[in-house]
Amino acid sequence: MSAKGKKPLILVVDDNKRNVKLLVSILTPKGYEIASAYNGREALDSVREISPDLILLDVLMPEMDGFEVARVLRSQPETRAIPILMLTALRDMQDKIKGLEAGADDFLSKPFNAIELLVRVRALLRIKQLHDELEIKNNLLENVLTHYVSKEIAAEILSDPEQKLQLGGKSCNVSVLFADIRGFTHFSEQHKASQVTLVLNHIFNNLVPPIYENSGTLDKYLGDAIMAFYGAPLPSPNTAEQAVRTAVTMQKRFSELLSSGDQLLLSTLGLGVGICTGEAVVGNIGSEDLMDYTVIGNTPNIAKRLQEHAKPGQILIDAQTYQAVKELVEVEPTEPLHLKGRSDLVSAYDVLSVKDAEVDV
Repeated sequence: MSAKGKKPLILVVDDNKRNVKLLVSILTPKGYEIASAYNGREALDSVREISPDLILLDVLMPEMDGFEVARVLRSQPETRAIPILMLTALRDMQDKIKGLEAGADDFLSKPFNAIELLVRVRALLRIKQLHDELEIKNNLLENVLTHYVSKEIAAEILSDPEQKLQLGGKSCNVSVLFADIRGFTHFSEQHKASQVTLVLNHIFNNLVPPIYENSGTLDKYLGDAIMAFYGAPLPSPNTAEQAVRTAVTMQKRFSELLSSGDQLLLSTLGLGVGICTGEAVVGNIGSEDLMDYTVIGNTPNIAKRLQEHAKPGQILIDAQTYQAVKELVEVEPTEPLHLKGRSDLVSAYDVLSVKDAEVDV
């Protein structure tokens, strides 16, 4: 049985109907399901339609020979893993080499021995089954991984796991966003844990998508807060704009939650956002056993402190973020802020509106 839980499906391609009939008579008693095609173009159409587990492919056919069929199949991601066993009367070694270079997995000369054919068919089907099982596991791994890190980080890790799972980081220009749900601690004290969890997940389901919509990376959840950054792992020249537009959309969607049927439940809550742009170290931080792809340095520290000063419904940005987006936003400068852990005062701006955004804030 194939990895699909069905009989293995073999596509027989040969312009000679007698040859097709012979192959059917050999393979069918062994429990294989057989489909047939009588030229190269028909074979390609059949492959797209039925997705066989194995192709027995003749070489000498009119219009499109077996070599060209193999090259086309190997050039397309959805068909490149289907095993190809070439059956041909050609016996020259150069023809065999040509077939293998075109993408054939095995080569059997006509007239062939039925037992040898069946052995090669079983071997190639076993390889296909192993490939399918590995593909299922890889898809499951990617699905699980993207439930814990962003799709961009998952893709980055899977592109080169050995290198990307090393501890360390690199300095790059990023914009960091912190968003915190105001009043949630008090809310938690007044409601059952199950209801608190339900409400928090409902809020996050509305606040997280704008991060991805603006090409951001979700760093982590911090209780009732979210940390995200822009500019890594994929670099961007517009990190500040991406972060500000995320914040505006977050405030809009949070406001919609407050005006929805959950108004009484959520009426005591608000959302404060802080954004800072600058150099930071981005990479894998932690231990060899457990690491976190995150951003560290002065930039995320300032973003977090700005968020702590933001009132419900407010977005506070630092001077560097403002300089990057000043043509897009209307702001109101705040009094210079004394941020925890810093000796100097920090200039900050309250974002009032942004051009082409869904709403003003």
